[in-house]
Amino acid sequence: MNIAVVGLSHKTASVEIREKLSIPEPQLEKAIAAVKAYPHVEEVAILSTCNRLEIYIVTNETEQGVREVTQFLSEHSKIPLQQLRSHLFILLHQDAVMHLMRVAGGLDSLILGEGQILAQVKNAHKLGQQYGGIGRILNRLFKQAITAGKRVRTETSIGTGAVSISSAAVELAQMKVENLSSCRVAILGAGKMSRLLVQHLVSKGATQIAIINRSLRRAEELASQFKQVPLQLHLMSEMMRVIAESDIVFTSTSSTEPLLDRAKLESTLAPNQPLMLFDISVPRNVAADVNELENVKAFNVDDLKAVVAQNQENRRQMAAEAEGLLEEETEAFEVWWRSLETVPTINSLREKIETIREQELEKALSRLGSEFAERHQEVIEALTRGIVNKILHDPMVQLRAQQDIETRRRAMETLRLLFNLDTETRSTEQYG
Repeated sequence: MNIAVVGLSHKTASVEIREKLSIPEPQLEKAIAAVKAYPHVEEVAILSTCNRLEIYIVTNETEQGVREVTQFLSEHSKIPLQQLRSHLFILLHQDAVMHLMRVAGGLDSLILGEGQILAQVKNAHKLGQQYGGIGRILNRLFKQAITAGKRVRTETSIGTGAVSISSAAVELAQMKVENLSSCRVAILGAGKMSRLLVQHLVSKGATQIAIINRSLRRAEELASQFKQVPLQLHLMSEMMRVIAESDIVFTSTSSTEPLLDRAKLESTLAPNQPLMLFDISVPRNVAADVNELENVKAFNVDDLKAVVAQNQENRRQMAAEAEGLLEEETEAFEVWWRSLETVPTINSLREKIETIREQELEKALSRLGSEFAERHQEVIEALTRGIVNKILHDPMVQLRAQQDIETRRRAMETLRLLFNLDTETRSTEQYG
């Protein structure tokens, strides 16, 4: 068995490509089932965010498993394989393990050290289990990665002042207008990203904020968290009217099609009316053609790189602390992974000893007579099991604890020879 990850991120693909490969949460169950149905995929987990799509698999044949995942991505995105390959990265075993640790720790994010990704890794783990994609190996890997992410946040200073996509968008807006308090701001959507937008806008002094959402109830829930600022709430049917009265618009909805394009804005805005659009959604909520309008400026998630660059050097220094922690968690996973190699030998040894115990117990009970055996069988059974467990305990612990591969394999070979065990010699291939 081997672990592999096939994916793309803000480092390898533009937002246009990423939005074609995005897998919204309602489609995850179907996607997980499709990947797991391939003959060489044993386990699968999918991490899909605005900045990355990564498919983690446990495969019994690495080359075939990777090929099957890339085929799935091509079919899902409707991008020919030849064109898609240049945007994909493929990492195997140790590299795949370390990559997930770095992702969970926020070290692979567009905004170094951002905290939102850890919640997204947790969600990928939960949904992977819920939809039957995650088995023993990926379960352990994701748990270790979540532990790594938590340690990075609690044991290093990288989280101090770390910003999310939402706060980077607000920072960029502030750079463009200087004084947010005098601006009329509209936000499309009332989800988590919109809540963060409101939080950062309020902290920068914005007071004229309108929320536009399909559901008024969801907008009211958001507004209830910011009682210090009277948010104006509107339904999507009022969208264009509210936008016409705004200076800045942030879009953060789950729509798979653009909500705003040149034609809509051209027919709504007054001649020469300025408007700034900050689209933090993937797929995009704002069509690229709005930039053709002279007084409209539109920014998407890729434009946030300029904001990020200002703080990057500072955060790189903090990230150096985090790398050491991630290496510890990676090694902890590797120790567990290597111990899987011992499973066939340990199982075979236990089965052999258990067979001997049962045979000898049966002989002893038959000699003691049925009346005695019936009254004391439970006690004798517990006694013999206890003796077997005590005898086997130290060899099993020592075998699992051997971190040097050759030493461990020699120990397993010695056990197989001494106890005449019939185990699969392929265990090395099987467990990596």
